[in-house]
Amino acid sequence: MKHLTLLRHAKSSWKDPDLDDFNRPLNKRGRQNAPFMGRRLAVLGEAPEVIISSPANRARRTTELVASALHYKKSAIKLEPRIYDAGVETLIKLVNQLDDAWQRVMLVGHNPGLTDLAKALTHCDLDNIVTCGVVKIEFDAISWSNIQCNSGRLLFYDYPKKKH
Repeated sequence: MKHLTLLRHAKSSWKDPDLDDFNRPLNKRGRQNAPFMGRRLAVLGEAPEVIISSPANRARRTTELVASALHYKKSAIKLEPRIYDAGVETLIKLVNQLDDAWQRVMLVGHNPGLTDLAKALTHCDLDNIVTCGVVKIEFDAISWSNIQCNSGRLLFYDYPKKKH
């Protein structure tokens, strides 16, 4: 079994209109929600073996805050430029190239790519992964190269404002 967790970056700041999209930081709510979701994932026992993040500032910072709450070493986070501004095809190719030694992988990125990926892999009717939202998908596969559209099963969708 393979498990893929998709995490959309936390809320970003639009304070500086001259700042390039790639460099936008998290806003106050984003800086609060990321560790909150990390702690929630830790309580659920949802620590991945590897975390792969878009290198965009808001995604990278979200990853660092979530990873810290999961007691995952910041130095072990892998940055993957292909995640930034990626569509479904690119993201599926990235998933297909993951190391088969890993059973539980977290990808941290952006919309609409992550929402479209979750829909494509699970055929779920998820409208939108909200900021700092987490989707976990399970695959009955021994190799990441076997992952394709409609091959996954949505295990859960969680987000900061969801009532438990």
